[in-house]
Amino acid sequence: MGGHLSRRYLWDAEAEPDPLHMPSFPAQLGMPARRPRVMVASASQLSDARVPLEQRDFCGHHLVRLLRCQRDNFPVPWGCHALRHAWDSCQHEDYVMRMKEFERERRLRLRQQRLRKRHGDSGDSE
Repeated sequence: MGGHLSRRYLWDAEAEPDPLHMPSFPAQLGMPARRPRVMVASASQLSDARVPLEQRDFCGHHLVRLLRCQRDNFPVPWGCHALRHAWDSCQHEDYVMRMKEFERERRLRLRQQRLRKRHGDSGDSE
């Protein structure tokens, strides 16, 4: 989990992307058929369902249904198992997607460094 922190402070900090300022490369670079992610639940739906601010992400629509189910089936917590599983799965997929984006950004930065070094070396030898 803290691999990016150790790489950032101990090794090449220039190649390590800042998680707060991503992405710095075009989204279509290397993957022309890439589609942007969209929110399924609107901001008004999330606020009406009283979803906490830190949980308003791409899985908010699953959380809205889960909270509604928990409210409707209050004394029976196991009545919403399928919705809880759907929300947990969505959270995991979102985490994996963010880690892939981070790794893509890191590799593109390393590629950019290699290209600069190659063009810099070939320019000095001429």
